[in-house]
Amino acid sequence: MGMGIELLDENNIRSLPSDERFLKCEQILKNETDESKRWDAVWLIGELAENKEPSDPMFQKVSDVLEWVLQNDTNGVVKHEACFQVAARNMRDKIPVLVNTALHNHSILAKHEAIESLGLMRAFEAESLIKKALDDPSTDVRETASFVLKRFDRLRNRGVYKPSDIL
Repeated sequence: MGMGIELLDENNIRSLPSDERFLKCEQILKNETDESKRWDAVWLIGELAENKEPSDPMFQKVSDVLEWVLQNDTNGVVKHEACFQVAARNMRDKIPVLVNTALHNHSILAKHEAIESLGLMRAFEAESLIKKALDDPSTDVRETASFVLKRFDRLRNRGVYKPSDIL
């Protein structure tokens, strides 16, 4: 396990070949009512994109499922984890999805993590949109936006984000 987290995998999903593991996680994410199992599936599917290039078909499939989670899951904790996985795998084509989550999701937790993920990814191209979150009704969301914008000011000319820098 690349990220050093001991995750409950009571169904031995990690032992499946990558394509089967992907399908099993996708099935859980789209059909399971237990949000704790969906959270685990987000983590397990995210691992499939680890150390892969954005052009890799598995990276793209995982990226698309994480987008689906952000757009369709009903639980803020599950969406929070999907945001983290997008940032941890540096899925830059999902920056617009993170921005949408940050500005329009009903979950304060998901909004917070989407903004924080944009910060981790050094998504400077989304800076003007992150500024809109400074007007969010939630103090937590406003504080996260302020924090990320201040970090952007400090990181601005420090190079390109690489996931290994945070993991």
